[in-house]
Amino acid sequence: MTALLSVLAVGGYLVVRAFAPVIAPVLTGSGCVATGDHQSILLDTEQGSIAATIAGVAHQKAMPRLAVTIAYATAMQESKLHNLSYGDLDSVGVFQQRPSEGWGPRRDLEDPIYATSKFFRALKAIPGYRKMPVSQAAQAVQHSADGAAYTQYEKMAAAMTPAFTGQRGHAVYCWSGSASRAPADLSRISSGLGTTFGTAVAREATDHRDSRGSVADGTSTQMQVRIEAPRLGWEVATWLVTHASTYHIHQIRFAGYQWRAAASNKGWVRDAGAPPEGTLVLS
Repeated sequence: MTALLSVLAVGGYLVVRAFAPVIAPVLTGSGCVATGDHQSILLDTEQGSIAATIAGVAHQKAMPRLAVTIAYATAMQESKLHNLSYGDLDSVGVFQQRPSEGWGPRRDLEDPIYATSKFFRALKAIPGYRKMPVSQAAQAVQHSADGAAYTQYEKMAAAMTPAFTGQRGHAVYCWSGSASRAPADLSRISSGLGTTFGTAVAREATDHRDSRGSVADGTSTQMQVRIEAPRLGWEVATWLVTHASTYHIHQIRFAGYQWRAAASNKGWVRDAGAPPEGTLVLS
């Protein structure tokens, strides 16, 4: 029997459910789930992809996991982790940043990577933010009319952080009622890895084709990414699985686990023919 802790959904999921032990929720339509200690956090696909992007940008900017938690609490309050094209006055984007307040051009603020980079730059400039309560650090960046509003999301943000930053392996997966038949868009994936995680990660991505050079069935082209650090590997794998529909990803394999779009409701399962240690393979 599940115990519903809180429902914080606006135009989609953002739900925490507690289980003892953790069990898979009933999956319908499309969405993502992040699992933690005796709980599952249900997200819609946009929320999942934005959460993974925030974690990836934190890696690129060398920000600590606490910064990710602060960013999550802020984004949940400001937009419910959605990339909004509207808001109070001229506020837009995930963090509801205002062009008139010097955050940047509206078009740029509607890019979650840019918006997150600006958020982390402002957070880093706050003296002693690592010693502040999460809600206080969020308010120091946002200057909101009601800084206490961030408090309600602190626990959920803290629970999401280990899953999306790779501290907890194979903890995030997404599902869809229909898998794409198009081949994986490897060039866009490589570009996305670079803009999110930085060029060091993108340089380790290699496109592999079979002897026929065919991509007609969507499975004959693979990308391999060499990632020695398991935590970063799972962070990248999480970003890929939350962007699987966008880039037509059919399969992801890493560290003895695999996720397949055709069986996405099963999440990450053991991979008997796993690629070599430190190698992530997608197709």
